[in-house]
Amino acid sequence: MNEAFDRLGLGLTFAALLVYLLMVVNYQSWLDPFIIICALPGAFCGIVWALFLTQTTFNVPSLMGAIMSIGVATANSILLVTFATELLRDNGMSPLEAAVTAGFTRLRPIIMTAFAMIIGMLPMALGVGEGGEQNAPLARAVIGGLGVATFATLFFVPLMFTMIHGRNASKQQEPA
Repeated sequence: MNEAFDRLGLGLTFAALLVYLLMVVNYQSWLDPFIIICALPGAFCGIVWALFLTQTTFNVPSLMGAIMSIGVATANSILLVTFATELLRDNGMSPLEAAVTAGFTRLRPIIMTAFAMIIGMLPMALGVGEGGEQNAPLARAVIGGLGVATFATLFFVPLMFTMIHGRNASKQQEPA
């Protein structure tokens, strides 16, 4: 059990690094992938919080749920940051305007994605039925992680986008 847990933890770390490097190549930037990854600490906090509140142990199914939760949280952040970057580049908006507009425009798809996953996991999280308690940690981790990660995606990611791109814009406007 410990060996499987260690390998899943290593796999999670390696997957996060690989996804970050893949996004660096895709975006041709180190900053936008960093902004996207900023939602992941919220997902981790939500996972730990949900497991603590439900008195569920951190085990292999809950770690698999953490991986699922992080995947959806990353996809939602990509949706928001990509749109904000397009607004910044193509429409000449300020970083704050681009972040706020992207947040309002992508609010519905982000909420729909997260709530569909959360609602779909509710029956599994209750652990009813024969063998239901076996997969409940997976669902509980997904629900907790996505709940907090969605909040982080909608509020913290635009804040980071504004701060990072705002600083870059002010550096570019300074006379040499």
